[in-house]
Amino acid sequence: MLLIPAIDLKNGQCVRLRQGRMEDDTVFSDDPVSVAGRWLEAGARRLHMVDLDGAFAGEPKNAEVVRAVRAAYPDLPLQIGGGIRNRTIAEAYVEAGVSYVIIGTQAVREPQFVNELCQAFPGKVIVGLDARDGIVAIEGWAEGSGVDATELAKKFEGAGVSAIVYTDIARDGMMQGVNVEQTRTLAEAISIPVIASGGVSTFDDIEKLCAVSSSGISGAIIGRALYEGTIELGPAQAQADQLSGQG
Repeated sequence: MLLIPAIDLKNGQCVRLRQGRMEDDTVFSDDPVSVAGRWLEAGARRLHMVDLDGAFAGEPKNAEVVRAVRAAYPDLPLQIGGGIRNRTIAEAYVEAGVSYVIIGTQAVREPQFVNELCQAFPGKVIVGLDARDGIVAIEGWAEGSGVDATELAKKFEGAGVSAIVYTDIARDGMMQGVNVEQTRTLAEAISIPVIASGGVSTFDDIEKLCAVSSSGISGAIIGRALYEGTIELGPAQAQADQLSGQG
C-alpha cells in the first residue's frame, strides 16, 4: 500500500481545502519545494500534486512550482492533476519529468482523450474520479456531471491507465475518515489499480484500506493528516508495507 503525500497548490502556496471549496482553505506553507523535501525526507516514494487554480481555470496556473519541485528532487516520482485538458499540456509535464499526469474533467467530457494520451505516453496516465455520492464532479469539483464513477472507470479498462485516483469529495479535508466501502466497490468493479483519496485521517484509515487492498486498492493519498500530524509518514508507510505483505 503506497502512501502518497499531497501538495495542493493555490497562488503558488501549499494549501488544503475542505470538500474542495476554494474559499475554505488553510495555507500550510508558501514554499511548496521545501514541503516536497520534507515529505521526501520522511520517506515519500511518490508525491501527489494538484494545481487547484488550474482545475478551475482549465489550464495550468502553478506549473512553474511543479517544475521547481521536479528540478529540486529529480528522483522523487510526481503525479500532477488540475487543468490538464489537452495533449500539449500533458506533454509539457511529461517532458518536464513528471511521472504521471492525472486527467479529471476531460476524462468525463471526452473519454477518448484518455485513450489517446495512454497511447502517446504509455504508463504515465492516471484518471482522477472525484465524486459526491458516487457521481463524478468536474471543473475543480464545482459542477456535477451526472456520470456514475464506476461506470466511467469501466470505460478505461484496457486503455493503459496506470491507476484511478478516487476521491470522496464529502470526506476530503474533513478529517472524518476515508470512504472504504465506496473505494472498495469501485476497485472490485475494475481491473485498474485504485488509489484512495479524501478523508484519510489516522492510521486506522490506512489499516482499513490495507485490509481490503486485495480488491485492487494500491495506495492512499494523504493531505491534511500529514500537515496536522495525525499521521507520521515514515512509520505509517512501514506498517502499511507489513499489512499489505510488502514489508
